[in-house]
Amino acid sequence: MRISELAAATGVDLETIRYYEKQALLPEPEREANGYRRYGALHLERLSFIRHCRALDMPLAEIRRLVAFMVSPAEDCGDINLLIEQQIARVRARLASMHALEKQLCSLRASCDERHQGKECGILHELVAAAHGEACACHADTESARQVAE
Repeated sequence: MRISELAAATGVDLETIRYYEKQALLPEPEREANGYRRYGALHLERLSFIRHCRALDMPLAEIRRLVAFMVSPAEDCGDINLLIEQQIARVRARLASMHALEKQLCSLRASCDERHQGKECGILHELVAAAHGEACACHADTESARQVAE
C-alpha cells in the first residue's frame, strides 16, 4: 500500500508517518521502481501500535523502548512494567495538576456571579490584580501555602 492508504487505514497524518520513519519507529519501507514507498502489513501493525501508545499519551522515547521489546520478544518484560508504572505516575501528576487548575478556575468564577460591565467584573479585576503581582482569588490557596512554607 502507498503512504496515503496507510494514513487512511490508521488515521495518522502523512507527515506524522514520515516523521516516525525518520525517528526509526517504523521500519524503512520498500521502494517501487518509481521511487514510491511501498508499505506492508508490518507497517500497518506498527503504526497502529504507535497510534495506540500515543492515545495513552506515551512519549515517543517510551514508544521506542516498547518497539525495541517487540523486535526482541525474548527479553524480560520487567522494564515494560516499569515503563507503564512511570506513565501512570505521570498521568496521576497531571490529574492532580488539573484538579488544582479546576479549583483555581472555580475560585475565579466565584468572584463574579452576575453580569456586569467589564469595569465591574470580578473575574477581570482578579486577573488584572494577578498581572500586577497582587493576591488573587484563583491563587489564594497557592499564596496561603507559600506563606505557610516560609
